[in-house]
Amino acid sequence: MNWQASDVWSSPAPATSSPESAVNRKGVPVLVLDFGGQYTQLIARRVREAHVYCEIASALLPWAELASRRPQAVILSGGPASVYEPAAPQADPALLQAGLPVLGICYGMQWMAQVLGGDVRRSDEGEYGPAQLERKAGGRLFADIPFPTRVWMSHGDQVLQPPAGFATLAATAITPVAAMGDEKRRLYGVQFHPEVVHTEEGERILRNFLFSIAGLAGDWTMGRFREETVARIRATVGQGKAVCALSGGVDSATAAVLVHQAIGSQLTCVFVDHGLLRAGEAEEVVRTFRDRLGVPLVHVQAQDRFLARLAGVTDPEEKRRRIGEEFIRVFEEEAERLGDVRYLVQGTLYPDVIESGGGRPRQRAGGAAGAALIKSHHNVGGLPEHMKLQLIEPLRWLFKDEVRQLAAELGLPETIVWRHPFPGPGLAVRMIGEVTRPRLERLRAADQIVLEEIQRAGLERAIWQVFAVLPGVRTVGVMGDERSYTDLVAVRAVTSEDGMTADWARIPYDVLERISTRIMNEVKGVNRVVYDISPKPPATIEWE
Repeated sequence: MNWQASDVWSSPAPATSSPESAVNRKGVPVLVLDFGGQYTQLIARRVREAHVYCEIASALLPWAELASRRPQAVILSGGPASVYEPAAPQADPALLQAGLPVLGICYGMQWMAQVLGGDVRRSDEGEYGPAQLERKAGGRLFADIPFPTRVWMSHGDQVLQPPAGFATLAATAITPVAAMGDEKRRLYGVQFHPEVVHTEEGERILRNFLFSIAGLAGDWTMGRFREETVARIRATVGQGKAVCALSGGVDSATAAVLVHQAIGSQLTCVFVDHGLLRAGEAEEVVRTFRDRLGVPLVHVQAQDRFLARLAGVTDPEEKRRRIGEEFIRVFEEEAERLGDVRYLVQGTLYPDVIESGGGRPRQRAGGAAGAALIKSHHNVGGLPEHMKLQLIEPLRWLFKDEVRQLAAELGLPETIVWRHPFPGPGLAVRMIGEVTRPRLERLRAADQIVLEEIQRAGLERAIWQVFAVLPGVRTVGVMGDERSYTDLVAVRAVTSEDGMTADWARIPYDVLERISTRIMNEVKGVNRVVYDISPKPPATIEWE
């Protein structure tokens, strides 16, 4: 197997760790270098769907640093910039001299062409959406691909002349060099996006690169991941003890069961009821883990403690920081009671790491590579710098759909496998402004109605995430022939594959009507309901 489940541990300060800092012992089969493209995570997902492990790294990092991760192939992502602009992001040209197979996509192709002496210019006519691709030459990249074929374009620049040694492999009516390749050096570029479903033969093109050109083995599976991770956990923990930060969601549940399989009774799950959970969730978590799965569980009632820490706080990042810090303090206290506990298990996922600044490229002053912070996740950027416990994050390199596969592999009940994502800070980041007990009760009641109606309509599996938001906005209404001036509730529902991008869910009007009517009738202090139709990007799924 090309990848070993190692270095998924961040100790002692995970806030400073990132994908760029982790080196798997056997190397990373594929590095996806990110130029800031909107489809970068989708490229990684498509590679993993071919059962080849890959990781995302900033394209701006020095090649020496990237080479230390021992990649066997490199894919360059797209990006919004133009390569000929002075401030355009630039990768280290040394990666093209390393003898590795490289596939450049969109901006990645243009960067490769320019660095190697090709001609890249602004096109007189942009090309966006579907296009017909015609073959111009043979080569392994397009082996067994029927032509013409439909591809997905999104560019205003184009390669007019490929570099020396490259052949033009394909073209469209607008783009004379829609694909290029140097078979001898195994360097390839495509102007279109093979990773999107709109490119008819995109999966086969990527598989040609991974298997025919790069010679990789498609043997990365959840079964193998499970076996190797369990072995790694046993070797790491030894005879020590660990506590798991259990929230009841699929991420922490999967991490808990995985670690429990590795070390058994040496693990104790600590479920902290911080008062920010959905209706009935605390009772369900205790019932599932203590009674059904037989996992040792400590239930900590800490509602008052967390509300006190959040009193007067309105900034979302400060909310996350305080909740994250308080979580760790509670776990440290429980660990002391349990005696000689050294490890804390968390269900951190790869999107958490990326959104907390671990994957996106940014050009800092002086041209150094950095990472753009979207928001801190409580179990990544929200943790305190100084911790007594060492972190074990066995899911740190997995996307959400991969975690669900692993959860099924571990035998978790479907109610957990398919549970909608819920943020660690809970309802605190679903209300704008200060977190108070009355506001929590109002939001919790509205959220319960939303979930009930979605389940009643049979839409729970079709929707990635659905919830209510309390924006802190009051509006004028008429209730019982009298003027009202009360809260507005927003409903957010999205469809997604991994949470990195999302679109608003097209919920039937009659379902939305029932949700709206019930909230205004049953939740005291609400006189208006709105539906959020913002995609991600530019919005995020959560409001804070």
